[in-house]
Amino acid sequence: MSAGFVPVEEILDRKSRPVLRDPREAPTHDLREELFELEAKGELIVMRVPEPYVEVTTKFGRKKKIPIEHTWHHKSCGQCGHIPGYSASIFWLHRQFGLDFLDPTDQTSCTGWNYYASATSNAVAQLAVMSRNFAAAYETGYFPLIHCGTSYGHYKEAREQLIHHKEMRDEVRRILDKLGKPLVVPEEIVHYSEWVHVMRHRIAERKVIDMSHLTACVHPACHYYKIVVEDAIYDPDIYGAQRTATVTGLLTALDINVADYSTWFDCCGFGFRHVLVQRDFTRSFAVLRKIEVMKNEVDPDMVVTHDTGCVTTLDKSQFAAKAHNRKVGVPVLSDAQVAAMAMGAHPFRVLQLHWHSTDWRPLMEKLGIDWQRYWEEFQEDLDAIRRGEKPGLTWEDADQPIVTVA
Repeated sequence: MSAGFVPVEEILDRKSRPVLRDPREAPTHDLREELFELEAKGELIVMRVPEPYVEVTTKFGRKKKIPIEHTWHHKSCGQCGHIPGYSASIFWLHRQFGLDFLDPTDQTSCTGWNYYASATSNAVAQLAVMSRNFAAAYETGYFPLIHCGTSYGHYKEAREQLIHHKEMRDEVRRILDKLGKPLVVPEEIVHYSEWVHVMRHRIAERKVIDMSHLTACVHPACHYYKIVVEDAIYDPDIYGAQRTATVTGLLTALDINVADYSTWFDCCGFGFRHVLVQRDFTRSFAVLRKIEVMKNEVDPDMVVTHDTGCVTTLDKSQFAAKAHNRKVGVPVLSDAQVAAMAMGAHPFRVLQLHWHSTDWRPLMEKLGIDWQRYWEEFQEDLDAIRRGEKPGLTWEDADQPIVTVA
């Protein structure tokens, strides 16, 4: 064995041990203090988290505010393009609870692809894109709720740059002045899965599908909890606060058995740059380091995660492995889709399972959901659209749960 080589088993063993920290020795301070100082100096505007909100505990003990409504939904290009049932489920949940929210029409991409993958942009351009989106939200009076884990991680890093470097703020302000926009930074950068987490008990109260006989594996998204680590939610009741509480907290509230597996810490394989330049490596990693490990150690009914790239990679990499007779075949869903499914969302009008590559039919059958009936309903919708009898699916089409509480 070469000098300096550490076996992967030793690395995994270290990652599985509790990490004990003195909360008084947190490695970072509360950025909000600096934000408010900059606002007092007239450097920027801080957009406050609207009430009602829930305070949650982050990795090193800071209290983070998660708004329940009055949210401006920063959508994900990957969700809208590859997994539309992901975004549809988030909106469906908001409508089911009668919450006030805004689906904006003037949002741009966060350009995270440039930031993480291609290196074709620059810091000021990235900060200006972020700030323009935040200004657009500020002008509506609704608070940003970020759908994409990549956007979430990117914006957290970009926010730190903006706070710590005056010369960058000056450059960004000059760009925004040309657009007639103010320089706005939200008090908190909030990911949609944090909203799902604080809503989990209300979601469980509205559950109409029994999921207690399901076993799920959780893939925690790297861009959620490994980037600006101190901003992610941790809970002592979930893995002793040694892993992020999002996703697992929801599944537990829905009485789903959450099963552990040895490579929980690993990336899904997406990784951003190598998904572009080494696609075969991405697919191989997703299957060999994630899906097959789950199958061999747990054999779950589904994998649940909370990021666009993770759902895409873990779901859509399995078709190639299946062609080589690998041990795959686990449906992959987002936490929002699982929450909506539990509350009776239509499998195709809302969850849009037909966009997923890995076979979801055994999961539907295990839940006792007659997917063929709902597929026929969906086909009738499409036929009506083709005949010109309706312009498209409406919220009214989708909002009625498939199962009602007796």
